[in-house]
Amino acid sequence: QVQLVESGGRLVQAGASLRLSCAASGRTFSRYSMGWFRQAPGKEREFVADISYGGGSTYYAESVKGRFTVSRDNAKNTVYLQMNSLKPEDTALYYCAASWSGLTANERDYPYWGQGTQVTVSS
Repeated sequence: QVQLVESGGRLVQAGASLRLSCAASGRTFSRYSMGWFRQAPGKEREFVADISYGGGSTYYAESVKGRFTVSRDNAKNTVYLQMNSLKPEDTALYYCAASWSGLTANERDYPYWGQGTQVTVSS
């Protein structure tokens, strides 16, 4: 089992950059692929990005491709989401999640979730 804690969310202006972190407990972090999801008010939770257990492969939602970068440091049990050129429509509660299933955008493949960190982008 793994426990996840996100941090780094805050209020920023459009065009700004922000880096989210997700710290994981447990000794098996490097065995999980890690995903980022987000949920805006009144909307369904949606996939943002994920990264393979070794960090060699990544996958992004079209809406963030070219602006967001997911990375991980297995020595620190941490996964990151670097967000550049933020837009008001990026405003959401951002979650990280862990999966045994490899790269996947399906949230049902992620049994472990953090509590989320709020990102608000003002126009």
